[in-house]
Amino acid sequence: MLNKIVPITLLLLMSSCVSSKIYEDLKDNYDELKAENESLMAQLDAQRGQGEVYTLANLRKEIDKLNAEKTALAMELAATKNNYDRLQQSYDALEQNSSSALSENMTRNRQLLEQLEAKEKALAAEAIRLNTLQKKLEDRSQRVEELEGIIAAKDAQMKRLKNAISAALTNFEGNGLTVEQRNGKVYVSMENKLLFESGSWAVNAKGREAVEALGSVLAQNKEIAVLIEGHTDNVPFGGNGNLTDNWDLSTKRATAIVTLLTENNGIPKDNLTAAGRGEFAPIASNDTSEGRAKNRRIEVILTPKLDEISKLLEGMQ
Repeated sequence: MLNKIVPITLLLLMSSCVSSKIYEDLKDNYDELKAENESLMAQLDAQRGQGEVYTLANLRKEIDKLNAEKTALAMELAATKNNYDRLQQSYDALEQNSSSALSENMTRNRQLLEQLEAKEKALAAEAIRLNTLQKKLEDRSQRVEELEGIIAAKDAQMKRLKNAISAALTNFEGNGLTVEQRNGKVYVSMENKLLFESGSWAVNAKGREAVEALGSVLAQNKEIAVLIEGHTDNVPFGGNGNLTDNWDLSTKRATAIVTLLTENNGIPKDNLTAAGRGEFAPIASNDTSEGRAKNRRIEVILTPKLDEISKLLEGMQ
């Protein structure tokens, strides 16, 4: 009888050692992941605390979504660890019970050994699951960091573009021209008095000079999408029969600017889009002559192409 008890006892002791090692390895991996994730989130919080604002709203939503997934994975990881701990406690309890019962009942001992083997398998399965969750969390953290970096680079690119356009159009300041950067885009607004005669969509000499100066910058930034919008005030159009209304006039003026930009062979034509907005997107009140003058304008909206961001987001699906 004693000869049979000793091997079983040795088996239990060996199983206990293996389980402890598995647990300690998993716990170390979990602690490292937790510290790394806390460091990443601290860096992101520090950036936000310094006043850094990412202006691509739709991408910001994607980042929030990814951060939510990270949080869910972290919670699942914690739940898995708790389950692992409970299994370990149950395993230890079974070991104690089996040790005390070996001398009493061999049938009971065999049952306990079977339970111990089942617990070992459960622990192994939880270890695999824990490792998978850790890898998923690490991957999400890396993708979020990459996405934040791309957004920051796009913002810096648009800032450089805005400065270059402002420098190129310096001679036209004070003539109803403004250059602004907001929402991750650059907006170049030119009042119609700089570009067109009243009721006309032919670009005048001064306007041509301004558009050509803008085009020289766009030719050096081929990764920028260019939307040309025509706008009017709310005074009904009463000109010649070639035009039907303000919407028609705004569209023809936007198209005239696009046509002029296409004369610069350095600007990819597929970057250019013309749109007429008529009187329906005012930036000032139409109740005053000054407000109506501001509303009669061409807006050039420059947007960075987001192909690399789209590829990164597709990889996160």
